[in-house]
Amino acid sequence: MEQQTIEKFESSPPSGLQVVLREFKKDKVAFFSLITISLLIVGIIIAAFFIDQEKVMTINLHERYTEPGVNGFILGADQAGRDILGQLIIGSRNSIVIAMVITVITGVVGIILGVIMGYYGGYIDNLLMRTIDFFMTLPTLMIIIVFVSIIPKYGVWELIVIMSLFLWIGTARLVRSKVLSEGRRDYVSASKTMGTSDVSIMFKEILPNLSSILIVELTLSFAGNVGIETGLSFLGFGLPPSTPSLGTLVSYATNPQVLADKYWVWLPASLLILVLMLGINYIGQALRRSADVKQRFG
Repeated sequence: MEQQTIEKFESSPPSGLQVVLREFKKDKVAFFSLITISLLIVGIIIAAFFIDQEKVMTINLHERYTEPGVNGFILGADQAGRDILGQLIIGSRNSIVIAMVITVITGVVGIILGVIMGYYGGYIDNLLMRTIDFFMTLPTLMIIIVFVSIIPKYGVWELIVIMSLFLWIGTARLVRSKVLSEGRRDYVSASKTMGTSDVSIMFKEILPNLSSILIVELTLSFAGNVGIETGLSFLGFGLPPSTPSLGTLVSYATNPQVLADKYWVWLPASLLILVLMLGINYIGQALRRSADVKQRFG
């Protein structure tokens, strides 16, 4: 009897967490990326609390292009004599927080609409899908730039709202496709026969079965949102000049003299963006493989 119990336990499919942990143990690069990105994000957010943004952004032409390690500037100063390290930390915090908030907002909106479309189908699905198709035909980046240009005063929250208006589409389409296939399973039919409410079926039964796929989608969306925000700031249409951003620091490299001789102005932000993008994508790939394995186990 005891032997049968052990065999049953060993033959039972692993939990989602066990699959994820096993995948990260197999992929050393993804595991190292997870630790590095986690420590980096936590360290940046904590360090930003001890830095005065107004002081960092104060212009001091006497320290113009001060080299690293001189006059207390660990990473040097920019063309206005502002501390690069302070701008790097606050800019990283801004980019990460903006990407996180946008990911949460677009994730919630996309998941709710995707579940509704996939579950009900018919007229509701057709109406929402035509709306999504319309949004997909729009030049999203150009429209965001137009919105930023016509708003007289904008900041972090205005940028978050503008970007969130257009970045929920991919999540909604993914969730819809998965719910369409999940809605044909026997447990959904049984719940309907028992009189379970549609809301309970959608969000308490179907949605938990999509959790592994959603984690992958949101992780990769977070990386994409960081890239979009830094790209807009690089072009001059992201955060206002008075607010530090990684994209703004990188944009200084458009000056040939800065690019060639003042590497400390743009290189730290460029390296940080590279580390963030690579690390998050390695984590996302490991999570995606975990989702595939979990799906095979059922």
